[in-house]
Amino acid sequence: MIYEFFYPFSREYSWAGALNVLRYTPFRAIMATITAMLMSFFVAPWFIQKLRGKQISQIIREEGPASHYAKRGTPTMGGALILLSVLVPTVLWADVRNVFVVATAAVTAGYGAVGFLDDRLKIEGSNTRGLPGRYKLLAQVVIGGFALCYVFLNTPASPPGWLAIRTRLAIPFLAFHKYPVSLPLIVYVVFALFVVVAMSNAVNLTDGLDGLAIGPVMINAGAYLVWAYVAGAVLFGRPIAQYLDIAGVPEMSELAVYAAAMIGAGIGFLWYNTYPAQVFMGDVGSLALGGGLGMLAVLTKTELLSLVLGGVFVVEAASVVTQVTSYKLFGKRVFLMAPIHHHFEKKGWPEPRIIVRFWIISILLALVALSSLKLR
Repeated sequence: MIYEFFYPFSREYSWAGALNVLRYTPFRAIMATITAMLMSFFVAPWFIQKLRGKQISQIIREEGPASHYAKRGTPTMGGALILLSVLVPTVLWADVRNVFVVATAAVTAGYGAVGFLDDRLKIEGSNTRGLPGRYKLLAQVVIGGFALCYVFLNTPASPPGWLAIRTRLAIPFLAFHKYPVSLPLIVYVVFALFVVVAMSNAVNLTDGLDGLAIGPVMINAGAYLVWAYVAGAVLFGRPIAQYLDIAGVPEMSELAVYAAAMIGAGIGFLWYNTYPAQVFMGDVGSLALGGGLGMLAVLTKTELLSLVLGGVFVVEAASVVTQVTSYKLFGKRVFLMAPIHHHFEKKGWPEPRIIVRFWIISILLALVALSSLKLR
């Protein structure tokens, strides 16, 4: 909004030349980060107080680790603040005419609404079930499907437009144009939708300890910020994506502003969510942030690379699938408790140790993923 409103003045009036800085994505990404952080820092105390006043607190699973019983009464749905701190700076500093930004913001808001309903049902019903899984999944599929269709129908088809590469898969560590892998349109749409929905639910499963999910979310967002900017930027008249031989179109660089807002919102939230947490994220935050990361993976053509970059989320989700499958087929549990972070809790690991080690692993995976920009 600020970009669309103020940038034209830099070309029309000599006194407004300083506004020319708004044309640069890195500047607007920095401002989005700062705006999101300040919103979180200043609004969070009031927001947490309101949650406590309305007795909106986390429902603790009876079968969970005994150490979690002390967390009863801690306010939840703090993800609503994250949602606000991501979307407002994005609208302020990003180009809101950019199709990629609109679609990603829409998924973030839509998945946040689904998570909000889920959290409300848990609180009002005083149980941990919330919205039935089939309805939650259906809502995610519908919202994600509409967003992807919007992208496909509103971007240019001619090279170097998005539609020219929309069904192509980028194989990690291999040159994008040298090793073309294309899927039929309907197959790719289903695959892309799976990535978005799976990432959303994987982040949701990871959100089980104080600060455990938000750390890898910020690390992933930072990696996508770099990737999106590089994929859409031009240096000395030549697209950087062409030099690196990665999938890239100019529209991608604007996603860096959205990713920057996610980082800023995460930092502000972590101030209050770090162990011992003053507020929990809730599904309203985890589903929304996961959906946003999924859209970043699809729109930057890093769907397969997200298995590496989001490795922490992948392992958390895989541990649940493995546990459920093993128990239903063989009547045995592979882990002491799933998701896997609870397994380590049951083994006696202190909560802060689990959290920090998962962050360290996430940083390592992000560096490996970013190294693929050049190792191809």
